[in-house]
Amino acid sequence: MSIDIARIEAAVAEILDAVGEDPARAGLTATPRRVAQAYAEFFAGNDVDAREHLSDSIEFTANADQTGELVVLRDIEFRSMCEHHLLPFLGVAHLAYVPDERIIGLGNLARVVETISARAQLQERLTEEIADAIDDGLSPRGVLVVIDAVHGCVSARGSRQTSSSTVTLASRGVLSNPVERAEVMALIGRGGNA
Repeated sequence: MSIDIARIEAAVAEILDAVGEDPARAGLTATPRRVAQAYAEFFAGNDVDAREHLSDSIEFTANADQTGELVVLRDIEFRSMCEHHLLPFLGVAHLAYVPDERIIGLGNLARVVETISARAQLQERLTEEIADAIDDGLSPRGVLVVIDAVHGCVSARGSRQTSSSTVTLASRGVLSNPVERAEVMALIGRGGNA
């Protein structure tokens, strides 16, 4: 399903009218188009399978002592839209995996985050979906995903907690072990925002 720009523009004009604004006012005439373009970007991941970014993984057939114990990619910036209020949440994702027989370019991991976050989301589900995509796409011995984000629905409305952030975690395989997970969390904490 592609994004219907014209419908979004019409809906934004209706919202402006519903809140007592004049959509024809000089400062607002381009607003429906701008919002529609922004929404096309915010929801660009709707029909994309994030595992496609892992399809060009390469077989890693080195000796067991050459595979490395762990790959950690910290501070992947992302933005997503809270499905409850359609307000953005912004943050960083930290990814770790223990390679088995496949490895992938690090940029592809960032693209997985970008694709899955470009949907109406809940942070908890976003974290789980990223972990699942990496687990399914690479079949590693373990996966850990940590997300630290600030939510517009918390900072701009309701309780207005402008300094709070939310941290979520998802683990698979050997990185579900509390000792292994703690070691990775310590690595993420050094230089990371989590």
